[in-house]
Amino acid sequence: MPHDVPAASSPLLELAIDLHRDGDLPLAVQLADALRHAATIGQLRGGDRLPSTRALARHLAVSRTVTAAAYEQLHAEGWIVGRRGSGTYVTTSPPGARSDAVPPPVLQHRHAEHPMIVLVPGVPWADGIDRAIWRRAWRAAADTAPDLRPQRAGLLSYREAVVEHLLRHRGLVVGGWTPENVLATGGTSTALGELAAAVLPRGAKVAVEEPGYQRAVGALKTAGIEVVPAPVDHSGLVVDDVPGDVAAVYCSPAHQFPIGGRLPAERRIALIERARSESWLIVEDDYDGELRYDVAPLPVLASMAPDVVVHLGTTSKILTPTLGVGWMLAAEKITTAVQRHRERIGVGPAAAGQRVLVELARHGDLGRHLRRLRRELSQRRAIVVERLAAEGVSVFGDRAGAHVVLPLPDAETEQRVVDEAAERGIVLDGLRRHHDGPQRWHGLALGYAACTRDELEAALPVVARLCRRTCT
Repeated sequence: MPHDVPAASSPLLELAIDLHRDGDLPLAVQLADALRHAATIGQLRGGDRLPSTRALARHLAVSRTVTAAAYEQLHAEGWIVGRRGSGTYVTTSPPGARSDAVPPPVLQHRHAEHPMIVLVPGVPWADGIDRAIWRRAWRAAADTAPDLRPQRAGLLSYREAVVEHLLRHRGLVVGGWTPENVLATGGTSTALGELAAAVLPRGAKVAVEEPGYQRAVGALKTAGIEVVPAPVDHSGLVVDDVPGDVAAVYCSPAHQFPIGGRLPAERRIALIERARSESWLIVEDDYDGELRYDVAPLPVLASMAPDVVVHLGTTSKILTPTLGVGWMLAAEKITTAVQRHRERIGVGPAAAGQRVLVELARHGDLGRHLRRLRRELSQRRAIVVERLAAEGVSVFGDRAGAHVVLPLPDAETEQRVVDEAAERGIVLDGLRRHHDGPQRWHGLALGYAACTRDELEAALPVVARLCRRTCT
């Protein structure tokens, strides 16, 4: 972490942080939870400078390993950002504000004093974006007259580009889908919050995969929705176990987050049949939909049942979450309701990121980047699977996406591996934080997109040894 910060210069050192040294949770987890809570309730605000890990460790009378691990976890979640030569700061738009953004510069932050290799899921291969193409798209996007009025649905050119993208890269059977069925969004969790507020009655029940995407859980709860767990297995959502008294089901059929299952065709059909017979709305989060390996594509739910499916997508994983754009594909009655909601509260999607995506798509640069991205991640996935297998460590959930799951026997082992990896300069993601209720799955969700290949090769043997040692 950057240079020591005097106590008086950081609001963090004024907070009462109570760490239970005899408690069940590791001190690093307690500290990360406390800082996250402080940012959520406004005790820490966007732009606040934080003390260095060494200064905070002295202040709390703990080891620097504890403070470093807590900071790196918050880096990985997007709550804090490091600025080279300046310090570490609370982000201006933390995840608690329903943002999809987990900025790649945060995760790839390096400092000679405390270098870390970040192996967490949900982070794109931002280094693979061709900088010349990126600059050209932004220049072209900026070369437009200012908008006089907000376009609540999003730019028509953007919505046309999304339909073309879904046709070419997600196999969407267009049928009756048109740009009028598409809304620009600020990302998946933002779109989910809008959908809940515009379409679902307050207090309605929504089934969400458990474990699953906790920002989706947060967005729904913020909108006054009661979240009920829907269990998953190695093939994704267990359709037969979805509670019957729900208004909607949120799922990630392309690559269930974080377990990694691909929902098979028979379950997709069963889900649609239940939705129609029980009047559910299916919210399809197309997480990692563009990334699959060694398997044939499965039809997106929106193609199979446009009458009951709302399809959500984002550029966060294929480009960067800092672009801040996504899409919602739905029947006209739903897109109309969401636009009315936007009119009522006076919000709409920002146009800048939309224009950038339009430019990338117009010149074919988006398609070329996706092909390069698939090649790179396919090679990294092979490295991960082969290196870990050679070390006697099994994985699953590797047929799609940019992360795999390393199973571990229990929560204690999981936390021990995470903590010991942090001491060795490797940030790992335990499955614990992806549960809204009691932990049912134990292990690591190991992402391989954010780091360099050299870092990946260096970290894998260390992770494998930790997993083997803690399990014996």
